[in-house]
Amino acid sequence: MRNNPSLRLSERGLAPTLGACAAVLGVALGGSVLMLAQEKAPLPTGPTLKVTSSVVNVYAVVKDRKGHMIANLSKDDFEIADNKLPVEIRYFARETDTPLTLGIMVDTSPSQGRVLDAEKREAEAFLRQVMRPKDLAFVLHFDVEVELLQDFTANPQLLGHAIELAQINGGAAGVLPAPLPTGDSGGATHLYDAIYLAANELMKNEIGRKVLILLTDGEDQGSKVKLETALEAAQKTDLMIYSVAIIDRSFYWGHDVGFGGDAVLKKLSDETGGRVLEVSRIKDTSAAFQQIADELRTQYLLGYVPTDARTDGSYHKIQVRTKNGDFKVQARRGYYAPTS
Repeated sequence: MRNNPSLRLSERGLAPTLGACAAVLGVALGGSVLMLAQEKAPLPTGPTLKVTSSVVNVYAVVKDRKGHMIANLSKDDFEIADNKLPVEIRYFARETDTPLTLGIMVDTSPSQGRVLDAEKREAEAFLRQVMRPKDLAFVLHFDVEVELLQDFTANPQLLGHAIELAQINGGAAGVLPAPLPTGDSGGATHLYDAIYLAANELMKNEIGRKVLILLTDGEDQGSKVKLETALEAAQKTDLMIYSVAIIDRSFYWGHDVGFGGDAVLKKLSDETGGRVLEVSRIKDTSAAFQQIADELRTQYLLGYVPTDARTDGSYHKIQVRTKNGDFKVQARRGYYAPTS
């Protein structure tokens, strides 16, 4: 049985605060690591949404057949089934102004060498556009380890600086020791570990809309946890996962290595209510981030109490649809019931 990835501290830039250090106490060292780099900014003040544990919140994006977003629906336009049982929608809101908690997760493994600069540039522009004073975000990168470059902050300058720190790393043996990591290096793309750690160590205690934005081709090498474990952690934390997939297929073709990242990203995003935006040309990266920004500002919040409200930790399937059959709903496909 594999051990789960764990956390440790690292100083890069500003020294970590006592509050940041406390967040890491009590977890074992070793395996894939999440390292802390920057000071944690104070949380913004203001009202927050709190609901009881029995309420299930679903964030949904609705589009017509041409892909245009529909932003003027009411509660009566929606229908929800929980484990195939119809439920009453008790809470409804249009989410254009609800605070966001974002995680920017940058793949710095060798396969991203040709596309990393474009990803960083457009990620910074995205944050400048989408973030408002009440929103929070963090930045981490992952390759042979998972490193937190900036803890939660509402400061776009700190976030931009953290994104700039991301650099290609070929593994523990040194910078780009070989075109692809060897078995001895443990693999240089710990994507699943990064998602698992972001869910369990960063997002778990946050509330409201929680979104991970993956800048990666979806190929994992060397993670201690499996895809299913990472996905389960994301679902239990109510994360939405958006994937900006700038895939340098020539990197894999040139080294005669198979590629299966497409299916991985689709599973992660579809199951959590996000979306994969594959960028075939680097110059189209900006448009992909713009689509994410538009969706995050054109969501609906649907809240309900499940008919089967047992606190047994079981997985519930969710089906969300509109009464207009021509519309397509993008929402998470399930959740885990709380445990008593």
